[in-house]
Amino acid sequence: MIEDQKITFRPMRKDDLDSVMVIDGLSFSMPWPKSAYLHDMIDNPKAMLRVAEGISTDTEKGIVGMIDVWLILDEAHIATLAVHPKHRGQGIATGLIELVLFEAHQRGASTAMLEVRTSNQAAQDLYRHFGFKVVHRRPRYYVDNKEDALLMNLEDLGTWVQSSRQVKIQQKTT
Repeated sequence: MIEDQKITFRPMRKDDLDSVMVIDGLSFSMPWPKSAYLHDMIDNPKAMLRVAEGISTDTEKGIVGMIDVWLILDEAHIATLAVHPKHRGQGIATGLIELVLFEAHQRGASTAMLEVRTSNQAAQDLYRHFGFKVVHRRPRYYVDNKEDALLMNLEDLGTWVQSSRQVKIQQKTT
């Protein structure tokens, strides 16, 4: 999975923003402005911003992934998630999603949702792995190319948390 480096997950800090902006720019045709991350970090107590920090074998540290989730009433809205292209396919996005889903549940969320481009099959497959299902299509949602978005929901976050804990317990005992 994650080869030649150790990945740690932690809250995003202001000094992470330059790296986050690079990842955002490499990942999306419409990257968020730095001010959006700053707003969520400073002025939005319902936002959960987390990063994945890689430590390679030569002890060089760097941000390799990020996620921003908004808690809206009892719902966790995954607003953005990205992993640096050099580090994709190593389980980093999975780790970030697991982290925020557990945290969101602890903070009172009972469901989770997100929008994803219809063309982003890799992301859709990742979300389906967690039990997200397509519940709606939003026509021409993305302004850069008028692409549709799929609205995906994870309806019972509590059940997901319990089943994930069971899987982790079984993995530890085998």
